[in-house]
Amino acid sequence: MPALPDPLHPAIVHLPIALAVLMPLVAVAGAAAIRLGFVPARAWLAVVALQLALVLGGWAALETGEEQEDRVERVVAERPIEAHEERAERFEWVAGVALLVMAAGGLRGAAGGVARGASVAAALVVLAAGVQVGHTGGELVYRHGAANAYVQGAAGSAASGAPARPEAYGHEDHDD
Repeated sequence: MPALPDPLHPAIVHLPIALAVLMPLVAVAGAAAIRLGFVPARAWLAVVALQLALVLGGWAALETGEEQEDRVERVVAERPIEAHEERAERFEWVAGVALLVMAAGGLRGAAGGVARGASVAAALVVLAAGVQVGHTGGELVYRHGAANAYVQGAAGSAASGAPARPEAYGHEDHDD
């Protein structure tokens, strides 16, 4: 059996982010297919299942991020890490609420139709939260040098949040 990646967090985070991008499209397609009579309302369960996968993936991303936080704090200042963590927690809460809204989309009649429409809006809110958490995660890696916590012998400045080895990125770090 192959070993798990180390660090595990970057390998996990792509699932909930990818699903956050896809869910608005899936919700629109599912709601339209039910409304037009192409599929029965019970087909909405597939949409709910994908949103559940997003929520579970988000939970796994939060857990793995917390496990690796102490190590990354050795090379990155606490402030950008906290900003990323706060956005990740918000993403998970928003995704959970969206799951409840989407589950209501399985109801029969007008209530289910309204919930399916609301699910599209909820999926867009989750996407916006996903963009925010992904952006701060990318900044941790590419701007603040979080990956250097996993490079043997790298030493960064936790006080400044500066990358341990900016030359490893092939350019100098300039703030515009």
